[in-house]
Amino acid sequence: MNERSAVVTGGARGIGRGIAERLVREGWSVVVTDVDGAGAATTADEIGAVAGLAHDVRDPAAHRHAAEVAAGHGRLAAWFNNAGVGDDGRLSELSEEQVRRVVEVNVLGVLWGMRAALDGFGPAGGDIVNIASLSGLGPVPGYSVYAATKAAAVSASMSVAAETPRSVRVHAVCPDGVRTAMLDAQDPEGLGAALVHSGGRILTVEEIAEVAVGMVGSDRVVRTVPVWRGALMRSVSLAPGLAARGTALFAAQGRRSLRTR
Repeated sequence: MNERSAVVTGGARGIGRGIAERLVREGWSVVVTDVDGAGAATTADEIGAVAGLAHDVRDPAAHRHAAEVAAGHGRLAAWFNNAGVGDDGRLSELSEEQVRRVVEVNVLGVLWGMRAALDGFGPAGGDIVNIASLSGLGPVPGYSVYAATKAAAVSASMSVAAETPRSVRVHAVCPDGVRTAMLDAQDPEGLGAALVHSGGRILTVEEIAEVAVGMVGSDRVVRTVPVWRGALMRSVSLAPGLAARGTALFAAQGRRSLRTR
């Protein structure tokens, strides 16, 4: 049994799988969880994780169960809240069901995960890494609900980091657009897709996994990827009125990028 164990939610594919793979390579006992239980089990077998669990992150009891399973394979020392959903579209375009799902998965899922981790770490402490988004740092037309939930994840990360013992470190990773199934599933003609592709190169899963795992043991709370886009988003958030007027310009740039892919 390895000395340390970790839980990665939403780990069947995409960024979660990338994080789990990197942790396994570094010698962690990893529990992969996903709402797609079969997918989690398959991924766990393929990458050498110790378990793959069905896990709806809206259920607090499911988080506690994941923590218990991980503790059976080593001291729980890291928890990655990666599971998330992202229906793109303006607030006026999304159904009530879509809004509720995005909020519950992306906000409650992170909060319940952090609580389970804090309970499971024990006096030795550990690291919580929340996969947020650059959209949580400023206005993102076309992703209003998704951006609001990621802003909540960033805010919760900072607050919990300040209220926990020094042995517990809480981090929020805020990437720009990443090549995942979520990105590929968005409406290519939508405003959100155009804005995501307005910033240049789409990031890879491997890049974000490297940053996320690299946060373990560090004192940094919020990390943007790439750094320059984070600085730009924070500056835009200081003048949201100007950002609104610049939306058409950025959207046009993004649509040109989409056409040339």
